[in-house]
Parts: sequence; structure tokens; C-alpha cells
Amino acid sequence: MITTPPYLQPGDLIGIVCPAGYMAKEKAAECIRVLEEEWGYRVRIGKTLGSASETYFSGTAEERLADLQEMMDDPEVKAILCGRGGYGMTHLVDQLNFKKFRKQPKWIVGYSDITLLHTHIYSNYYISSLHAPMAGAFNDAGYINRYVQSLRQALEGKWARYNAEAHELNRPGEAVAELVGGNLALLAHGIGTDSELKTRGRILFIEDIGEYLYNVDRMMYQLKRAGKLKNLAGLIIGGFSDMKDTERPFGEDVYTIIDNIVKEYDYPVCYDFPVSHTERNYALKIGVGYKLKVTKSKVTLEE
Repeated sequence: MITTPPYLQPGDLIGIVCPAGYMAKEKAAECIRVLEEEWGYRVRIGKTLGSASETYFSGTAEERLADLQEMMDDPEVKAILCGRGGYGMTHLVDQLNFKKFRKQPKWIVGYSDITLLHTHIYSNYYISSLHAPMAGAFNDAGYINRYVQSLRQALEGKWARYNAEAHELNRPGEAVAELVGGNLALLAHGIGTDSELKTRGRILFIEDIGEYLYNVDRMMYQLKRAGKLKNLAGLIIGGFSDMKDTERPFGEDVYTIIDNIVKEYDYPVCYDFPVSHTERNYALKIGVGYKLKVTKSKVTLEE
């Protein structure tokens, strides 16, 4: 059975760190306010949020590692919310010490580049984490929407039940299995490393942003050739936003590319599920059992 960290209680402490890309402190101000004033938690700001870094990263690899490690090791911190993703987790993941984290698991929250941390924790330690909105999603009244609210509900231990509209490429069926996945680029990046995701018998979800269509095709074939698509219980295709094409067009849209690669398999598949780099991004518990039901009229995913 998957180990799920304790759910949060009013007054619990949430740490905010930026283990990859830089984020200005003011960009997280609304998130901090909501966590404290609306949701009733305490917040500790890590050194990497609003740091003095002048590069793409929120600090040197050593600074980012130390900040994340401190939050992971502190028994008072009950959840770690990543301010943003970007790129950089790959610099840290092999250097992290999980000894204290394994004894006292806590929720790690984020998506995009944080996918690598999710897959590493799941595949090596079988501890659940949260693929969910990060600090920036709270801005512009975003904390009111159902997607950021799904993060609150997940942290509080409420069971999720999500609905999605039908899509013409959907393949009907049902699956009950552990849910795993995240950003496609990071899932492909993890293959052949200690962070490689176990997918056999699981429901896999994928999403991505800003990729060339041919690169999505290549990454999907990498998953296929590595055996990550063959024995799934089900497949959830999330949002693929801001896709780019070459001067001579690839010739297919992103969902058709994916459909052509997975059409030989007989498990249920749904497309355009609300997990993405856009506002439409439900909180999903990595490694927790979910039931996926795909019909001609709708899609449901529930714990």
C-alpha cells in the first residue's frame, strides 16, 4: 500500500520553496495570504523564494538543495508547496537525503519540473505526493476556482471526484489502479535513472507545454519503447498547451500524434482532461488508488 503523508490540520505549517526556476516574492504574496488568512495554515518562506539570484534559477544548485532539504527534514513543516517549476530539479534529486522524510512523510506539492521529484519519491519510497497547482495559481483570484480549491481539499484529506467532457478520441472503459504521471518531458527524462516511473498496472496521466509537435512524438515513442505504455490500466491525456510546429508542418495535431501511438492498446483512454499548465489543473495524488471511467458522454476520475 502507498504511504500517504498526514493530512493537514488548521494551524499546520506549510513551507514554500523554489527548487528550480526563480520566482519573485511578490508573485507568491497572494498565495501566502490565502494559505494563512483563508485556509488557516501557517507559512514559512524558504530562502529560494524571492532570492537574490540573477540567473534563471532561484539560486545555485547547492542553495536550492539546502533549502529543499531543510524543509523536508523539519518535523514542524507538514507540507512543502513549490512556488513554481521551470527547470532544475534534475540538479538536486540525486543529492537529496530522504532518511528523515521517509520516517515523517509530508505532502510535496507541485507540477511541471516537480514531476521528477514526484516520480523519484514514488518509485523509490512508495510515498504519495501532490501533482497540483503551485503558488502562482492563487493570483488574480485564482484561488477561488475549482482547481486551486481541489488542492485545499486534497491537503485536508477530502476524496476527489472529477468530471471531464467527452472527446472524440476517447476510448471507453473502466480502470481501478494507482494513479501516476506528470509532465511528459520529465517522465521521458527520468527513463534510465533512479527516478524512472513505474507504470505497469497503473493509470498514467501526462501533460506538457511549449513543445514542438515532433518532440511530443519522440517522447511518446520513448515511453513506448521503454515499455511504459504497454501494460497500463488506463491513460489520461491532459492539456498540451502552446504547442509549436516546424516550418514544414508535422501534419498532425498533438492528440492525433498520441492517439496513433497508443491505439494498439486496449485500455481506456481520455483526452483533454483538466491537468495542465493552464488554469485547468486538478490536484492529483500520486500513487493513490483512483477509478477512471470513460464513457461516450463523459469522463469521471475519483478516489
